[in-house]
Amino acid sequence: MSTTIREAAAEDAEVIQAIEASADALLIGVLGAPEWPPPGDPVQRLGQPGFVLVLEESADASPLGFVHVLDIDGHAHLEQLSVLPESGRRGHGRRLVDAALVEARERGYSRVTLRTYAEVPWNAPFYASCGFLESIPESGFQLALVETEASLGIDRYGRRIQMTVEL
Repeated sequence: MSTTIREAAAEDAEVIQAIEASADALLIGVLGAPEWPPPGDPVQRLGQPGFVLVLEESADASPLGFVHVLDIDGHAHLEQLSVLPESGRRGHGRRLVDAALVEARERGYSRVTLRTYAEVPWNAPFYASCGFLESIPESGFQLALVETEASLGIDRYGRRIQMTVEL
């Protein structure tokens, strides 16, 4: 079945939040995380600088996944990649990352960063297969992400790392 990737629209807000919640539930189970922050406000996500792309299997179907890339101080940061667990392992995440990198390049970015778990197979190992390499947080925004992860307590469930891909 062919897939379509398009820019998210306001009417996608609720389904984006549901996709993130479902994907988070899978991660929470793997990490054994009894406490986890809820998904972000989808309307706020869609209004942030950057872009959100959604993946659909047909034009009249509900999205199965999304990728959110923030623009912070002129830098692209892959903030969230989520695919419905029942639609996982079909290449949807890779298609979304590939589309996000193309879109970032077209918008003039020279690299994209992200933060993720080092040992979760569909986190750092997956992103490495997409060309991302482990990197060191350098900007104020990147350092603030490390602090935010600590304040939310998500760093206690496994080693968190930053990764960067050059475009």
